[in-house]
Amino acid sequence: MKVSKLASLVIVAGVCLGMLAGCGGGESSSSSSAKNKKEIVFWNPFTGADSENIKKMINEYNDTNPEYKVKNVAMKEIDMYKKIPTVVSSGKNIPDLNIVHAERIQQYKDSDMLITYDDVLGDYSDIKGENYVEAAWDMGELDGERYGLPLDIHSWGTYYNKELVKKYCPTALDDNIVTFDEIKEAGKKAKADKIAAIGVTWVKPNFLSLLKQNGGQLSENGVDPTLDTPASKDSIGIWRDLYESGITNKDGEDATQIFVSGKSIFLPEGIWAQNTVNEAEFDWGFTNSPQVSDDLSKAVNWSSSHQFVMFKNDERTDEKTQGIMEFIDWLRTNSLEWAKAGQNPASLDILENEEYQKMPQSLYINDPKERETLTIFEYKYNGYVSEYLETNGFDTVFGKKSIKDFTSGMEKEVKEKIAKDKTKK
Repeated sequence: MKVSKLASLVIVAGVCLGMLAGCGGGESSSSSSAKNKKEIVFWNPFTGADSENIKKMINEYNDTNPEYKVKNVAMKEIDMYKKIPTVVSSGKNIPDLNIVHAERIQQYKDSDMLITYDDVLGDYSDIKGENYVEAAWDMGELDGERYGLPLDIHSWGTYYNKELVKKYCPTALDDNIVTFDEIKEAGKKAKADKIAAIGVTWVKPNFLSLLKQNGGQLSENGVDPTLDTPASKDSIGIWRDLYESGITNKDGEDATQIFVSGKSIFLPEGIWAQNTVNEAEFDWGFTNSPQVSDDLSKAVNWSSSHQFVMFKNDERTDEKTQGIMEFIDWLRTNSLEWAKAGQNPASLDILENEEYQKMPQSLYINDPKERETLTIFEYKYNGYVSEYLETNGFDTVFGKKSIKDFTSGMEKEVKEKIAKDKTKK
């Protein structure tokens, strides 16, 4: 049955009149409700083992009965980063508070997606640089304005089997640094016993740590990549040499499980991998990432930082922003639970906690000289470099791709992606 336009309008009008909020006022009423709701919608990428830790922290904060309670919204990292530009551009369902990796702040800022903390920090005098790990704090400031506040600084290092170190390289860790030369020497001795010297693990931190040690950089001017260089070739080449020497795991083998089973001396991994390493039935230790030199002043430990940011959101009131700051300020002195997740809180208040002092990752924060080794790569297009390393790194280490093709391909791909990037200035 056909319905005339006039009849349709009459039906719609009747329905609207029958609704409490009214058709025209429905969206406005909902928007107003969201704006006035005393709740902080907090997006974060914590869906792994650390998800329970962040939930516990949020629950503990909410139990203090703040005016604005925090609602935890965790989602997979890749999904969260895809969703952020969509909701910000639409102006709808934008989170009140978000955690992002520090390396992404520059692009968000250049895309005019963020607001600064500058107008509200004056009321929170303890949220300042001297109370945080410098490398993490510095990443939140761009062009003299603060866009990020750090939750942590998570870093790469080396787990080691104490028994195997004693057997194959007893003096290697006297200085708390294992060099690649020491790894090779240990590998020669361990090879006959079918023990690997070191595991081939996540290429990105392994490569970037060496890139800086070898005097390289991702970009000389902050935009154009400088990746097809001798330093890049040397950095991936060191890992290729270890593999070709037959002292690492083979392609397709799980380096972590080999280590946990007692068949590998060293395992480069993140401080957050402790729960997995704890499955081992032997005594293990944790130290700096493998280094070219045994000089701590030249050491580089790849790091990143989870940072609190606020995307532009017309629904976020001044009162809610104050509530956000109360939450961040509370975390500054209540971050032990995050350390239990294997993380290093960025707040130096954690140094007052005896339980933290006994945690392996405290090595990086207790010693000011170790703090200086923590390196967050600030390149605006770090994400493009990461994507290339994830796709091509292992193939190069395991001999499926030439080192020459690896470095030239990396520079070419990153340049092409930058050319398409709308945020390029």
